[in-house]
Amino acid sequence: MKIVGFGEALWDIFPEGKKIGGAPANFAYHVAQWGLDACAVSAIGKDCLGDEIVKKFDENGLNYILERVDYPTGTVQVELDTNGVPSYIIKEDVAWDNIPMTPALESLAKECDAVCFGSLAQRSSVSRSTINAFIDLMPMNSMKIFDINLRQHYYTEDVISESMTRSDILKINDEEIVVVAEMFGICGLSQREICKVLLERFSLKMVILTCGDKGSYVLSQEESSWIDTPKVNVVSTVGAGDSFTGTFIASILKGKTLRQAHEAAVKVSAYVCTCQGAMPSIPENLI
Repeated sequence: MKIVGFGEALWDIFPEGKKIGGAPANFAYHVAQWGLDACAVSAIGKDCLGDEIVKKFDENGLNYILERVDYPTGTVQVELDTNGVPSYIIKEDVAWDNIPMTPALESLAKECDAVCFGSLAQRSSVSRSTINAFIDLMPMNSMKIFDINLRQHYYTEDVISESMTRSDILKINDEEIVVVAEMFGICGLSQREICKVLLERFSLKMVILTCGDKGSYVLSQEESSWIDTPKVNVVSTVGAGDSFTGTFIASILKGKTLRQAHEAAVKVSAYVCTCQGAMPSIPENLI
């Protein structure tokens, strides 16, 4: 199987230094930890930061298609509050805003078994067009995961609606679901009820809802699973959601039940919260 994380590849700039980041690349990394053929797709600049991303992906053993374009490699200024929760300043008009459709991507799309994409890389028409073209070329029975990943003002109702319509699985957190509920006029319901409405309205197969340190839901048309978040010493929550999504999807693709995949995702994401950076090596006992 071929699994793709499609979108932003960038550097998260922390007060103490930079860490490799970008939700789709994080997703691909965590899928690969399960021994699956995962690939990060993005664009980087013809600069030193781009060279360093290539080097870092090579060190992590992550497959990638990173087109070199005439824009700077993306960076995000990250500040953490006292609970390790991040806020972001995302540089605009960067390489991952300008991912071109290439023959290599067309070939990959036709063989792709699952793709994870978000709203952030769709803030520009260039990358949005490439993402949609990639999805349209994928096999009919492939899995499309929309990790909504709302950041600042970089999304629109049209992008969110179109992306959910193209998807099988929606990943969303407890802050994002408030925004989406207001966007689609389904306020006044519980989080679980909102998830059920989204399942029906967009013909989704599953909705994954993470609620920080409280817990997480996974809901399908047939079943629902809630698991409390384990108590850990949080260093940073950066990348925790991506590790959750990557672990859940990898587990499902390897034949686990919804509940088993949910349990694995909770354990891995809790571990990632104890680490600095979004791509730590996952202990064998959690895989």
